[in-house]
Amino acid sequence: MPSVVGLLERREAVARRRVDGLREEADRIQAELAVAEREWQEWVIARRRVDTVLAPDGGGAVDEESTSVQPQDTAERPATRDAVKPKSQVPVWREGLAWSVLSVDYQRILTALADRGRLHQGPSTCQEMAHVFGMDPVPARVEALRSKAKRLVARGWLAEPAPGRFTLTKGVAGQGSGP
Repeated sequence: MPSVVGLLERREAVARRRVDGLREEADRIQAELAVAEREWQEWVIARRRVDTVLAPDGGGAVDEESTSVQPQDTAERPATRDAVKPKSQVPVWREGLAWSVLSVDYQRILTALADRGRLHQGPSTCQEMAHVFGMDPVPARVEALRSKAKRLVARGWLAEPAPGRFTLTKGVAGQGSGP
């Protein structure tokens, strides 16, 4: 009959071999992880460079939407830099940039605010815009409009003279009907 100490020594030896094997496997995985992380960082740098080249303003700040990691974003060609796909991005406004570079939703917002400007009605709230567009002014729809309006403000197309009230900026308003 084997002794208790002998049984413990055998189990200890088995456990030691298992620990050594797991350590070797962990070292191998750590080495693979280091290689994969370096490769991933190279792709991140390449992505940023492509985003900078394809940025709507010709290489300045890249907007938050274009930095999300989606393969279709990187497929954009430099020749179509100002042609924006629907719901993709809002270019920074500059003199002479046509409203047609914006998706239909953004053009509707600009048109509604241009109409208010022509009628001297002043800035509009998103709730008022929802009503003009024939939408139910429920919070989800109003917030979607507010998000788009805030994006247009950030890119220079709209001004927000008071919190939650939007109007065209002077340069955009000077373009007339726009689209």
